Amino acid sequence: MPLSDIQSQITAAEAAAGRAPGSVTLIAVSKVQPPERVAAVLDQGHRVFGENRVQEAADKWPGFRETYGDVDVHLIGPLQTNKARQAMALCQSIHSVDRPKLANTLARLAQEMGDCPGLFVQVNTGEEPQKAGILPADTDAFVAECRALDLPIEGLMCIPPVDEEPALHFALLAKMAARNGLTGLSMGMSSDFATAIALGATHVRVGSAIFGDRVPPADR
Repeated sequence: MPLSDIQSQITAAEAAAGRAPGSVTLIAVSKVQPPERVAAVLDQGHRVFGENRVQEAADKWPGFRETYGDVDVHLIGPLQTNKARQAMALCQSIHSVDRPKLANTLARLAQEMGDCPGLFVQVNTGEEPQKAGILPADTDAFVAECRALDLPIEGLMCIPPVDEEPALHFALLAKMAARNGLTGLSMGMSSDFATAIALGATHVRVGSAIFGDRVPPADR
């Protein structure tokens, strides 16, 4: 689907929800996509992208930035503490703050580096054992812990279970964010971003609808 169609759908969803135009940021999820597909989206003027892995971002974005100038890169996948420094240097936002050890590492590095990306706490709204994220019952305390470390927590992020109604999880995330005075909501992907926008999403993460199916490196 053309990028312009996704942007039009976001604009329509904003209007249907009574929200201001441009209140939702489209993160084009470029993980495991061939460079030519990414370049095609950059050529259309889009400048906000999402990556799952720090190493892939490090391999991809310095070169694109030389050609296209400033690009906002959002890390949306799990972050190992030993990759935190590299992530903070590469990314404008990190959406996967999900445990105290990582929060402490980010806080220490922010002091050393004098800067910190915008941060989102990942919440495991479905309480799935195989999935990263703070459990809903622990979210308030973890947000408070991050704030005590002077971390710039902008909002919450979730990835609903694939076999459950996403609206229930989006509504839960919005309720938790409001309770903690957070305005950022990173939720909604290719199949459900309109629902997420209706429930308050400020950042939607859309990959396959823009780029097509992912292409693993071995298949290129």
